[in-house]
Amino acid sequence: MNQRSPAALALLVFGAGTGSLATEIAASRLLAPYFGSSTIVWANLIGLVLGALSLGYWIGGRLADRRPEPRLLGGIVLAAAAWVAMTPFVARPFLDATVRSLDDASAGAVIGSFFAVLLLFAPGVVLLGMVSPFAIRLAISTVETAGAVAGRFYALSTIGSLLGAFLPALVVIPLAGTQRTFLGTAVVLALSAAVLLGRKALVAAAVAAALVAIPPGAVKAEAGLLHEEESRYQFVQVVERADGRRLLRLNEGIAVHSVWREDEVLTGGVWDAFLALPPLLDRPLRSVAILGNAAGTTARALGVFYPDASVDGVELDPAVSDVGRRYFGMDEIPQLRVHDVDARPFLRSTDRRYDLIVADAYHQPYVPFYLATREFFRLARERLKPGGILALNVASVPDDTSLLDGIAGTLRYEFEHVWVWPALRFNKVVIALDDPAVRSPRELDVADGPAALRPLRELLARDTEVVRRKAARPWTDDRAPVEWVTDRMIVEYAASGGELDEDFLPTRP
Repeated sequence: MNQRSPAALALLVFGAGTGSLATEIAASRLLAPYFGSSTIVWANLIGLVLGALSLGYWIGGRLADRRPEPRLLGGIVLAAAAWVAMTPFVARPFLDATVRSLDDASAGAVIGSFFAVLLLFAPGVVLLGMVSPFAIRLAISTVETAGAVAGRFYALSTIGSLLGAFLPALVVIPLAGTQRTFLGTAVVLALSAAVLLGRKALVAAAVAAALVAIPPGAVKAEAGLLHEEESRYQFVQVVERADGRRLLRLNEGIAVHSVWREDEVLTGGVWDAFLALPPLLDRPLRSVAILGNAAGTTARALGVFYPDASVDGVELDPAVSDVGRRYFGMDEIPQLRVHDVDARPFLRSTDRRYDLIVADAYHQPYVPFYLATREFFRLARERLKPGGILALNVASVPDDTSLLDGIAGTLRYEFEHVWVWPALRFNKVVIALDDPAVRSPRELDVADGPAALRPLRELLARDTEVVRRKAARPWTDDRAPVEWVTDRMIVEYAASGGELDEDFLPTRP
């Protein structure tokens, strides 16, 4: 195939477009275990990738005017392939070092993800950004066809980008993992370069393909690692401590999402707090929905202390439910029915009514905005039996209640009675009821309920505070600035010298 033929250049442009978006999608998965997947991380990733593409367009156009050589363009794509293939192998030591150096700042997600994208991914994207203007320069034979050539090539690049966005996200990453997605992208880029470079690029493609055989190592290796995987939604890791506790961590691992001990269902974490709430009902607990079941910690404890209650455990990620069955004893909870679906669609579709709805689907400290709006709280109220309880686990930091105020103040538009229980240092339990005859938790008979939970009921009765004010502007599906409020809360807390670490879920109250 002629190096300047429209077909050869079109294949190259299509491959570069595929590679640029595949690199971005795979980069998001590589960063998530270290910095999470918050809006700040995505803003850094998208913003720097766009900046890198813009720089590549500019450099590529200037270089093409000075040296309009097909083999130079092929070399640029081959260099991008080499960079992409190298990335997963150098990224993990780099990210480990970055996290260690920034953990004390607690703003590591902001700073660390910025420099990780800048140093690890931006150079390869700059090279790929150079392709389209360079290829257009080579393909234009007359000024009269310049517009058609440019339009055709940018359309091909965009179509390739669509393929590079959807194929890794939906197929390659779930089936093969992040490391092999990077290597597969490198193979595609090397094969694209082969239309201009011939055998040399084919050898590079073969080398990248051979690297696929290298098994991925532990993403964040630590003592007691039992399991880790990249699911369709997130990075999942299970570790076992020396005392026998098993911990479920998701993405950046700041928060622990489930805890299991063989001979004990009380954990010292926020899950215990939900066990103190059933005595607020005017009847025995019979039905519970847990929105954010994770690996079943709350459901397991409910099965011990309230064995007559049926539990619907709602968990978005089937991989997390599988981990719960394998490592956290979820199969041993006869009262539990697991639903692998998002929380709000589950509530909308079910016709069941509950005595207690627990909303613990918040990937600390971030709250999915659609679980913090008037519309969600109205839906939850409709799914409660008369006199039922809605309980939410909300993150906060000392001396900053902005996220808590937004959620509790919005709740007051849909529920007559709202209380806040500062159960743990970084976790507040927001309790909502809509029964005009209900008593305050401060009037709770602490002797009512399982004896082992009496200390929790005493804390509930002693520390709960009533929420009297409605939010000046309640959060809605149209406007719920949850991420902005949370990011500001974390950054300001970090700037004041505060730290978020494994004590984000502190010990027994």
